[in-house]
Amino acid sequence: MNHHEMPQYPEPYWRASVNLPTFPKLEESITADVGIVGGGITGITAAYLLAKQNLNVVLIDAGVILNGTTGHTTAKITAQHGLIYDELIQHFGIEKASQYYQAADEAKAFIEQTVNDHQIDCDYQEEDAYIYTNAASYLSSMENEKKAYDQLEIDSELTDNIPLNMPVKSALIMKNQAQFHPLKYLKALTETSVNEGAQFFEQTTAVDVEYNKHPAIVTKDGHRITCDYVIAASHFPFYDKQSFFFSRMYAERSYVIAIKSAEKFPGGMYINAESSTRSIRNTNLNGEELWLVGGENHKTGQGKSTIEHYNALKEFAEKQIGINEIAYRWSAQDLTTLDKVPYIGPVTKKEENVLAATGFRKWGMTNGTIAAKILSDRITNKENPYEDLYSPSRFPADPSLRKFAKSNADVAKHMIKGKLEYTGNNPKELAADDATVTRINGKRTGVYKDKENKLHMVDTTCTHMGCEVTWNSGDRTWDCPCHGSRFSYTGEVIEGPAKKPLPQVDHRE
Repeated sequence: MNHHEMPQYPEPYWRASVNLPTFPKLEESITADVGIVGGGITGITAAYLLAKQNLNVVLIDAGVILNGTTGHTTAKITAQHGLIYDELIQHFGIEKASQYYQAADEAKAFIEQTVNDHQIDCDYQEEDAYIYTNAASYLSSMENEKKAYDQLEIDSELTDNIPLNMPVKSALIMKNQAQFHPLKYLKALTETSVNEGAQFFEQTTAVDVEYNKHPAIVTKDGHRITCDYVIAASHFPFYDKQSFFFSRMYAERSYVIAIKSAEKFPGGMYINAESSTRSIRNTNLNGEELWLVGGENHKTGQGKSTIEHYNALKEFAEKQIGINEIAYRWSAQDLTTLDKVPYIGPVTKKEENVLAATGFRKWGMTNGTIAAKILSDRITNKENPYEDLYSPSRFPADPSLRKFAKSNADVAKHMIKGKLEYTGNNPKELAADDATVTRINGKRTGVYKDKENKLHMVDTTCTHMGCEVTWNSGDRTWDCPCHGSRFSYTGEVIEGPAKKPLPQVDHRE
């Protein structure tokens, strides 16, 4: 393979570089104090915190643990979440903006403390975090953000040069942030939780919560986990109960390439202010340095062919850094709420014992950690200062309602557009490893031809709310542009809110 070529299949470096424990499928109904759905950073950290306090914890994952957004992150442990603090001060006032910073800072301190307590070998290292721009139009935003940092007493510096050999007009440094190998860290938390009595199950999909005297998680196979509290940490809450999470968040994808370069990494963690997004950090592969170059955010199921996003990162890296080899490529999805602050807490005011954590806006290492802390404090009746800030039932009239209408108008546009759109392509003329949308007996059908020239045909109508899915060439999935559901080329659900697979179409029809 030409070293500058993209790896053929997406695989995150994190998963390739660690052996994770495996767990059985849940084959019976059981009881627990706390049932957790989702084996990412939120679910596993919550299991760890609760099991240590002698609660009986059961965690289930629809696939395998640590293969969702947590397994595909850039793994920066930072309170610098893009240009956010000036905006938070405008929307929520200084006190709540300060709470948001304190929560992220507390999450970072918790991770560091946990790494030290258990002597976890997870490449944890402190680094300064930089937001940089080379666009003159962003200079005033950078200055406003620096003023916000000063108001919040964040240790920072505004400068016009950065250690990376790249042109910048301005950069804002948040001092003493960190990065790590998230799966090595979470593997240790998983093992500790299991030693403390927590039970983990994989290939176990939650489809509903029944609420009688106690909530019970219902699995796809009809088993029940009856518990006092349910934590929905499945990225997109699998249980909605008329709180319409899908209409209060939008899903975005982003991409990462891991490259070897002749250029030595100078330290720091970087993200630009303007779009297209560019994120840069380093990590270690068997003693060799890897640069992780990420970005290219776009709404799921919308925009250009996804492989082009990887190519854009490759072009950027070639020009700015120099590439010897592209070792890995992968992509991730995350959800953004209407006011950019995650939803963490009871799904509805009536059902206080079903708790959700979602909408981390690409900053899941700190947001997921603080979510686990807020939810486990609630379960053990401890006061948590951040509970109100993140409450899913907050809905301040200010930015939300306008955006609520706008995000739903966007959904309506995609719903109508998708219904009208199809290609007249003949599936027989497809190249191997390619896909098209056509009509079969008048029905919009997605056709993927695999490497062995076998056709896989699915009904392209998303099973969540009827939008039409689009082909994602970079990951070989069907993605929904309305609410971010994703399906494999055989129709299985990879990511909610959809719960049912896309029906397969018999190509003899």
